[in-house]
Amino acid sequence: MDSTAKYLPESTGWFTSSRTNNGNQCVEVRFDGGAVFIRDSKFRRDPARRPADEPIITVSAAEWMRFLAGLRGASAPASDRAAARTLIARPAAGGHTVLRHGDTGLVYTPGEWEAFLAGARDGEFDRVPESA
Repeated sequence: MDSTAKYLPESTGWFTSSRTNNGNQCVEVRFDGGAVFIRDSKFRRDPARRPADEPIITVSAAEWMRFLAGLRGASAPASDRAAARTLIARPAAGGHTVLRHGDTGLVYTPGEWEAFLAGARDGEFDRVPESA
């Protein structure tokens, strides 16, 4: 994690794209300092699941911004390409998308992923480095 850089907003609660229809099935993101947390809202809707077992992906703000740049089609500098691959989105069966980081994978429906991509294109998930 980046420990010295500061990003804006510094901290938020969990939020989704403004394009998410009902908020019950979506990519959820939370910022806290130099960290970005990602989860799948569907996990909490199943009463058989324990909150302590919820899969959450954690990445640095810099890695997150490289990932978003890749989604937007911006090419990362050669030195950043390997780091950007640590958070990856891959197509899966049935039009789903798997967001994977290390051993943690989150599976999103086509509608969930499209809402997230629309928000990402609009800059809703950006982390802005704080100017000194």
